Amino acid sequence: MAGRFPQRPARTTVRGGHVRVPAGPAAAGIPRQAAAPARVRRWVPDGPLDLGLVLGPLRRGPADPTFRATADGSVWRACRTPAGPGTLRLRAYGGEVLGEAWGPGAQWLLDRLPEWLGAADEPEAFVPRHRVVALARHRRPGLRLTRTGLVLESLIPSVLEQKVTTDEAYRAWRLLVRRFGEPAPGPAGVGERPMFVMPAPRTWALIPSWEWHRAGVDDKRASTILRAVRVAARLEQAVGMPADQAQARLEVVPGVGPWTSAEVVQRSHGAADAVTVGDLHLPGIVGWALAGDRDADDAGMLRLLEPYAGQRHRAVRLILLSGQVPGRRAPKMPRVDIGLL
Repeated sequence: MAGRFPQRPARTTVRGGHVRVPAGPAAAGIPRQAAAPARVRRWVPDGPLDLGLVLGPLRRGPADPTFRATADGSVWRACRTPAGPGTLRLRAYGGEVLGEAWGPGAQWLLDRLPEWLGAADEPEAFVPRHRVVALARHRRPGLRLTRTGLVLESLIPSVLEQKVTTDEAYRAWRLLVRRFGEPAPGPAGVGERPMFVMPAPRTWALIPSWEWHRAGVDDKRASTILRAVRVAARLEQAVGMPADQAQARLEVVPGVGPWTSAEVVQRSHGAADAVTVGDLHLPGIVGWALAGDRDADDAGMLRLLEPYAGQRHRAVRLILLSGQVPGRRAPKMPRVDIGLL
């Protein structure tokens, strides 16, 4: 009986960037004896806001050590800011958002809280041209595009996702961050399931080759990350550029192509028009949703998205969130754990 049961989570819903933020009296995984936050900020959005939709693209798998949604309706994020490690906790209630932050990067995070929650986004500029897109937008009024202002924290996991299954990429990110990162500042960094801040650029550069191997990362992806962290400061400067120029700077790094650079600026810049090309599944999903063509290629996808010029990334996210996905015609891509070789 279609529609009676909730849709089973799939790779496309993950790519659509929706994280369920539960509502309950107690936090799961964060100690009750939470330390007083170093900084606090309240912010009132100018429209509907869904924390799970806005911040969902920042999560790299359900066990991401840098991201957590807890049972009290909070979203926690641990990241490495220009001012140092920081932990941000966000809760939405009563039409406003409460932000609490810990660590050297606390003030940096709170200063940019509105941009993280889509204040720089312009969802009202989007005009649906297809019924499936209009319906998805109607059902997701709280969708806004985040702008983190951080390049490397999106670039490294995006490189890990190149040409492997999602599970393999998530596993590699989880293992490397837990082993070489540092505990998140504040209460999130202690307890049975501590959160972690990703390693600093120099730490990434010093990871031994066998540790990449154990995490299932091949030499090509590891080498791309090593080249990127050597010019980390130059890449972070791309935040001050328009999205297309930022993509061009990222693609100067050998191993970073249009697929990876688009995945980065979608998060770091909140780029509403950055389309992920070169993806194995996305053209077929867009083609199926908009034209019933499951065999669409990148050119066909871009042609179908022409009516959304300037807002193509938002259109793609709404398509992914709609659940209109063609059925599989072949087995899943097999997982190959090179750490066992």
